[in-house]
Amino acid sequence: MFRISVLTIVLAIATATAQAQKMPSQPPPVASPLGLGQGDEQERAACHPDVVKHCQSQLDANPDDVLGILSCLQSNRTKISTACQRVLASHGV
Repeated sequence: MFRISVLTIVLAIATATAQAQKMPSQPPPVASPLGLGQGDEQERAACHPDVVKHCQSQLDANPDDVLGILSCLQSNRTKISTACQRVLASHGV
């Protein structure tokens, strides 16, 4: 009886392992949605002071939340620097 239980467990593990190997690999995660947050050094430098000044709460909550920070910049569009407004416009935002 004990032998049958052990054989059943081994067979179940082998089957699960074989099924897992058949699964296709997942694509790598997207760096950021909509291609945002990929700006060059000059673009990041243009918007960094505005993000710190107007969007500090989003930055503190989750610095990787590109959409949250972008939404904040859009909400404060009239207050952000001309340079950062140009960066947003160049990305179609």
